[in-house]
Amino acid sequence: MLHEDSNFPAHLAEQAGAPIQERETLPGAEPLERESRRAPLSAAQARAPYAEAIAGFGDSNPHSLMVPGHGNDPENGAQHLAELFGPRLVELDVPLMLEGIDLGDDSPLAEALELAAEAWGAKRTWFLTNGASQANRTAAIAARGLGERVLIQRSMHSSFTDGVLLSGLIPAFVSPNVDTEHGIAHGLTPEALEEALVREAEAGRSVSSVYVVSPSYFGSTADVAGLARVAHANGAALIVDGAWGAHFGFHPDLPESPVRLGADLVVSSTHKLAASLTQSAMLHLGHGPFAERFEPLVARAFSMTSSTSASGVLMGSLDAARRALVAGEDRIGAAVAAGREIRERVRLEPRYSVISDDFGNVPDIVETDLLRVPIDVSKTGQSGHWVRGQMRWQHGIYLEMSTATSVVAVIGALREIDVDRFMAALTAVADAAAAEEATEHSAFPELPAAGELRKLPRDAYFGASEVVPAAEAIGRISADTLAAYPPGIPNLLPGELVTAETVAFLTAVAASPTGYVRGAVDERVSGIRVVVE
Repeated sequence: MLHEDSNFPAHLAEQAGAPIQERETLPGAEPLERESRRAPLSAAQARAPYAEAIAGFGDSNPHSLMVPGHGNDPENGAQHLAELFGPRLVELDVPLMLEGIDLGDDSPLAEALELAAEAWGAKRTWFLTNGASQANRTAAIAARGLGERVLIQRSMHSSFTDGVLLSGLIPAFVSPNVDTEHGIAHGLTPEALEEALVREAEAGRSVSSVYVVSPSYFGSTADVAGLARVAHANGAALIVDGAWGAHFGFHPDLPESPVRLGADLVVSSTHKLAASLTQSAMLHLGHGPFAERFEPLVARAFSMTSSTSASGVLMGSLDAARRALVAGEDRIGAAVAAGREIRERVRLEPRYSVISDDFGNVPDIVETDLLRVPIDVSKTGQSGHWVRGQMRWQHGIYLEMSTATSVVAVIGALREIDVDRFMAALTAVADAAAAEEATEHSAFPELPAAGELRKLPRDAYFGASEVVPAAEAIGRISADTLAAYPPGIPNLLPGELVTAETVAFLTAVAASPTGYVRGAVDERVSGIRVVVE
C-alpha cells in the first residue's frame, strides 16, 4: 500500500485490472476499450537511489585519484568543463565500480533498475548510455539466441539493421502502411502480421522473433496487444521499437506502456519525450512466454554493446526521469492539454490542418500520441522544410522534423510550453509564405517492392564490394543499406537484389529538392555499392 503522503498519481496506484480513464478517441475510430495492467507501485518510487548516490558522491568533496581524469574537481582539473557546463556536472561525473553507488546486487544502481522495471511494467530493465541505437543492436543480438529468422517491419531503424548484420540473423520483411502524400510510415495490423508469419511458415521458414515499430515518428500507435497475441500464437517473440513512446503508461490520456500490452522486449528512447539526458535510453524485458529464455540472452548481448565506462551522469538522468514521470501526472496532463490546444487552434487556421485527425481512418492505428502534433502545411504554398526553417530562423522555434508537406512539433512529457508564442509564429510564417512564390510539390514515385534476398545480409555487408554506376547495379546484390526519405523505409538492404524499379525510385527521390537517400555513396545516388561476385 502506498504511503498517504506519497506523490504518486492515483491512476498509477490502482489495482491491476481497474479501468483506465477514457482517452480522446481518434476521429473516425471506435472508442478504445482497455483495462489497466498496472499493479500497485511501491512507495520506493518516490526515491531516485542512483541519482541520490551520485549526488552524495559529489557532495563529499572527494580527492579522486581515479578516472575520469578531471578528478571531479571543478576548480582543479576540470575548470574548462565547469566553465562550459557548470561545476555540478563535473562533481556528478562519477567513476564506476564504487561501493555504495553501483557495486553489488543491492547497490543504488541495482535498486534504480528495479524501480524502472516496476514503473514501466517490465520484468527487468537495463539502463543504456548509447541511446536506443544500443538497445536495437542489443535486441537483435539477443534475438539470434531464439532462432536464426526474424520478421521485421520494413520501416525499422538502421541500428536494428546493424544488429542483424552483427548477429547473422536471417531477415524477412513485412511492409507497414504508408501515407504517400505526407511521407509517413505508420505500422502493422495484427492481420498483416499474421499473414506474413503464415507466409513464412508455409515456405518452411520458421520465424523466432518479430520486430515492429510503435509509435511512429508522427505519433501513430499500433495495436501492440494484438501484435503480441499473433506473434506468440505463431511461436515468435515480439520486439517493439517503442523509442518514441518512453512516456507511454504514465498518464491516462496517453497510450499504455508496450511492456504491459504483452511485448517481450521494448526499446525505449527515454531522452526523447521522457526528459532524461540525450543519449540515455532503456531496454525493457516483458513478463511474457519468452522472458526466461530472453533474459540471459539480453544480459549477454547488453554486455557486448555497453561501454565499460558508462556515464554516471546519463544513468543518473534516467533514474531522475523515472521518478519525475511517476510523480508527474499533473505536469504530463498539462503537456497533453497543450497538445490538444495546439490541435484545436491549428484547426481554426485555414492554411494548416492536423494530420493526425485522419488517423482514425487508418486500420493499423489504434491511438495517437497527443504529445506529437503533425501539421499539414501544403496550403501555405511552401514545403514543410521551408516552414520549419522559418520557424527556427525568424521565430526561434525548433520543430522536430519536416517533410515536403508537413512539420511535426514534439512536446516533452514534463514540459510547459508557450502555446501562444508557437501559434503566433505559425501564423506569421503562413503570412510570409503568402508573399513568396508558391513551390509545386511533386509526389514521389510509388514505393518499389523489395528485391529478393540473395545472400545473408552479414555476408553481403562484410564481403568484397565495389561501387558501380547505378544503372549497372541492376541485377547485382547490394552491399549497403539505402533508405529514401520520405518515408524512410529501407529500399535496399545488404544481400538484396538491386532492381530497376528500386534504382528509378532512389534516383528520383535524390533528385527531388525535398528528398534524400540515407546510406548512398553520393547525394545523387549516381553509384551503388554491390557485392563482388
